[in-house]
Amino acid sequence: MITQLINENLIRLNLKATTKDEVFNEMVDVLDAQGKLSDREQFLKDIYAREEIGNTGFEEGIAIPHAKSAAVAEPAVAIGISRTGIEYGAEDGEDSKLFFMIASPDGGADHHIEVLAELSSKLIEDGFIDAFFKAETPAAALALLLEQKEAQETIAADKGLIIGVTGCPAGIAHTYLAAEGLEKAAAEMGYEIKVETNGSIGVKNAPTAEEIERAVAIVVSCDKQVDMARFNGKKLIQTSVKAPISNGKGVIQQALDAAPYKADTSGNSKEEKSSVSSGRSNLYRYLMNGVSHMIPFVVTGGLMIALSLAIGGEPTPNGMQIPEGSLWNQVLNVGVVAFTLMIPILAGYIAFAIGDRAALAPGFIGGWIANNGSFYGAEAGTGFIGAIIAGLLVGYFVRFIAMRDYHKMIAPLVPIMIAPILGTVFIASLFIFVIGAPIADLMQWLNAVLTEMSTGNVVLLGIVLGGMAGFDMGGPFNKVAFLFSVGMIANGQTQFMGAMAVAIPIAPLGMSLATIIGRKFGIFEDSEIEAGKAAGAMGLVGISEGAIPFAAQDPLSVIPANVIGSMVGAVMAFSFGITNSVAHGGPVVALLGAMNKPVMAIICMAVGAIVTAVICVAIKKMRQSKSNAVTA
Repeated sequence: MITQLINENLIRLNLKATTKDEVFNEMVDVLDAQGKLSDREQFLKDIYAREEIGNTGFEEGIAIPHAKSAAVAEPAVAIGISRTGIEYGAEDGEDSKLFFMIASPDGGADHHIEVLAELSSKLIEDGFIDAFFKAETPAAALALLLEQKEAQETIAADKGLIIGVTGCPAGIAHTYLAAEGLEKAAAEMGYEIKVETNGSIGVKNAPTAEEIERAVAIVVSCDKQVDMARFNGKKLIQTSVKAPISNGKGVIQQALDAAPYKADTSGNSKEEKSSVSSGRSNLYRYLMNGVSHMIPFVVTGGLMIALSLAIGGEPTPNGMQIPEGSLWNQVLNVGVVAFTLMIPILAGYIAFAIGDRAALAPGFIGGWIANNGSFYGAEAGTGFIGAIIAGLLVGYFVRFIAMRDYHKMIAPLVPIMIAPILGTVFIASLFIFVIGAPIADLMQWLNAVLTEMSTGNVVLLGIVLGGMAGFDMGGPFNKVAFLFSVGMIANGQTQFMGAMAVAIPIAPLGMSLATIIGRKFGIFEDSEIEAGKAAGAMGLVGISEGAIPFAAQDPLSVIPANVIGSMVGAVMAFSFGITNSVAHGGPVVALLGAMNKPVMAIICMAVGAIVTAVICVAIKKMRQSKSNAVTA
């Protein structure tokens, strides 16, 4: 594919650009000058649109901007080198120097994915990048790119077959770089290898049952859910998708030394602790599966609600209101649908990761019940924390049911009827009759505590109110603090809602800022970095749920940071006498005149967000260093 899409005229060894925007314009000009585009401006817009979905800057100074566009007349790849380097927002925080701009026609084949796969084999070659930078002419650069490496005393692949499975949440670059890493390492170690890629164009190169049977080891380097039951009885290791990129030989050796993988006969995966060497536990993968499916709902719902409130909202004594029957009211309602579904989605896909399809329905139902306090007499549901609990309980319960030995007449009914029904009855009964009553009592007790504290020390009250606001982002603690503050407005005491309005946006704004800071340390997943952009927008209009994906994926790092940052903001708000007359929070409320000291209120929010971001990054970095030390 590369040989068909690149020629000398598409290569620029000395880009004049000094910014990311200039790089895009200069390389689009190269494509346009060669007649590869039918509409230069439209293609440039499509490049930017792709960049909004996710930054295309990767490690080692490489960037791969690309777009599938109707403005492409003929598929092509433009290549450029910046000798000084350009700030591109790459994952490792380093400047980007080598650029591949891929133009793929809309409605045609997935050229951008196919080229990415081929480029991966070149980029991972030892010395290729350095040699490419030293090329003095476009012809020399093209020759390096098209050069087929001669076999260099390759070790005979007679030690057996290794099967690899790679996949990242975005399904693009890391998927294929990991595959190349495994293939290169296997060849050097004397093993035959077949790597299945779970990319954005679907599953490619999947192994057959016969190939799995003769495989001596399996390497699953994925940050997304894949079918594991097929590998039952084989030596297997599970790692992150990035592991084989940096240490392919080590990953393969660990797989060869691993214990046989065991899966139940119903197709539910049972990961052994000995197969996990990447420092990421089974629990992390279960949570990641739920979070990755939840993020589109958070982003879609959050941005629609944020847009409707920012443009159509008006401050009233009952909060930010949008006129009934207006266009923005309909936009709000659609956003609310997405927000309503996100918690059941989280629970359902956590359960699915553990108990396979039989756990999906009871997981969704359990998440819905957990988030709806009316089932157990509480003013608010348990939020994302309850969803995580529901998903884990359902998943393990259904897996336990499915793993039993059944008569051959009953076995086919287990995954489609018996396990889903029993799982649903189990989780519904647990929340309604066991967990529900203590939650309702807890909410009443918390409200009573806040009422008693309302005449006491404002610093202590700010700590409690802010901590509750930042703890569960829409869950029972957050709701109790919010409803208490709303009730105090009716009594003419608006300082409580002032503190709450400051605390509400701190978690999403702090997480958005943390993803920006954390890029240099590689402590956030690609999906988290994308969610950070949406979280920032949600925070501006007082939607605390924007921080939920981060807290659900890594609660030990995120929740303490959110709590402390929200406490700081609330204490500052009380100390400066900030008041708020409407039942809503965030910078938008201050800008619309509902707060008595809008500038000071925004400063308090900013300070709290900075505290949250710094603490979150520090904790994540510390835990990452500790994990690396353990696995070294």
